[in-house]
Amino acid sequence: MSMRRTPFHKEQEEKIKIYWTELTIRDWRLLAAATEKGLCFVGSEGASMDEMHYFLHTRFKGSYILVHDPEVMDSYVQALSNFLLGNSRALHLPFDLEGTPFQQEVWEALKHIPFGQTRSYSELAHELARPSAVRAVGSAIGANPVLIAIPCHRVLGKNGKLTGYRGGLDMKKRLLDLELK
Repeated sequence: MSMRRTPFHKEQEEKIKIYWTELTIRDWRLLAAATEKGLCFVGSEGASMDEMHYFLHTRFKGSYILVHDPEVMDSYVQALSNFLLGNSRALHLPFDLEGTPFQQEVWEALKHIPFGQTRSYSELAHELARPSAVRAVGSAIGANPVLIAIPCHRVLGKNGKLTGYRGGLDMKKRLLDLELK
């Protein structure tokens, strides 16, 4: 007796496996997730699974299966741990990110802000040759799904003050303090 394939079976087969783990280093607690292609999510410090589900659902439209697998996530955990412990100044990781072309452009520019340095939103807009797109730059930064790994914490207000950060201003300050010590 052969089993007839239904649309339900097809949908089930097309779901992407997303591996995740919780990373605890000193007083940091973060959730991280990756596909087979690369890191796709790093959450806010101390955030719940809801934040991860929100980002993953937005990106993968519900077509994913979460698999808790610290072993698969080990290389990402090691890289993030080394960064948060001050043993590494850069994170050279594969990513699996999806965004608009403009978001991708902004995220790429963020990766080029050197460790221990900052930019303002308007400086970043100028570097992208889009000086009038300061708000759009801010929105693209806010959509960054991989906090820390793509260092959006290095972007400040024009006056040098801490402004908006998905992980909260306390997390942003801690990351900047880590880099500027």
